[in-house]
Amino acid sequence: MPQPLKLGAGMTDPRVIMRVIIGLLLIANLAAAVIAFKPFGGSADDLTRERERLSSQVNDLQKRVADSKKLVDKVEKGRTEGDQFLDKYFSDIKTASTVILQELNDTATQAGIKMGQWQFDRQPVEGSDTLQRETITVGFDGTYPNFTKFINLVDKSPRFLIIESMQAAAPQAQNGQSLNVTLKIIRYIKETPGGAI
Repeated sequence: MPQPLKLGAGMTDPRVIMRVIIGLLLIANLAAAVIAFKPFGGSADDLTRERERLSSQVNDLQKRVADSKKLVDKVEKGRTEGDQFLDKYFSDIKTASTVILQELNDTATQAGIKMGQWQFDRQPVEGSDTLQRETITVGFDGTYPNFTKFINLVDKSPRFLIIESMQAAAPQAQNGQSLNVTLKIIRYIKETPGGAI
């Protein structure tokens, strides 16, 4: 009968065998971790690829920052130009009525027509805290050629004026040369922050 293999003193103990198996498994796990995580650094090719990837990311981020700066510059330029447009073409709410009446009267006198009754209506502009839409309904008396000159002068006004409608009528008692015209003019006025109407 064959004799069992003798491994030495204490090798037949199941605890010792389990410790050996656990030790072998621990060594195998450590070897797998070294292969998977490369704690000592990669090869030269791996490091070159990683450097190129990181360099590409840096370039992309720098491009985004530059594009964002350009966008900020454009927004600031737009805000400045918008404020300049408002200052140049829109009247301040405190002096708006006086300015437009004086301008219309001067323009009518220059065109050779007479300004009559007027009426104002102000409405807030939706979405704006500082702008109001002002509708001016005003009557004029004069001849057709004079009205043509008047409309041309209003069109060249330094103010931002919109002629919404025009109603003309020839008075019955006149010789047909004179016209009564009612204009509806729209313009926008601005309120300076902190100012009162």
